[in-house]
Amino acid sequence: MVLANGKSVLRQKRTSEAAQTVDYRALSDFRFAIRKFLAFSQEAAASAGLTSRQHQALLTIRGLSDGNGVPIGLLAERLLVRQHTAVELVDRLERSALVRRKHDVRDRRRVLVSLTAKGEQRLGSLSAVHLAELRSMAPALVTVLRQVQTGL
Repeated sequence: MVLANGKSVLRQKRTSEAAQTVDYRALSDFRFAIRKFLAFSQEAAASAGLTSRQHQALLTIRGLSDGNGVPIGLLAERLLVRQHTAVELVDRLERSALVRRKHDVRDRRRVLVSLTAKGEQRLGSLSAVHLAELRSMAPALVTVLRQVQTGL
């Protein structure tokens, strides 16, 4: 059977199957790259005496802080955890002297979290190795993302 555009149903089916195969490969490659980076990140955090979630919390606090700290609710949102889980995480980071809490001067109900000097130093070291790893992975990631974007 020939379609209006001149392609046969069989040829269209093969083209669709080939596109799906490419899409599956791109998705597989992308997920592999993510897992590889996350495994690297977990190991780097552990060698710095942190869990992956603690590292992510420090990064989120530093990345989103306007100089006054980050509300715990926003930290929970960015970590994709419930607020009480974020509170427990901040408790542990505070006991390790990596973060400090203070009440928002404009709204005393809100608690803001910021990094201590020790937290800044620990995050700085981790971020340097993470950026180096990302830069080494960048060409492969760009290739995979182009495959996802174009389907080729």
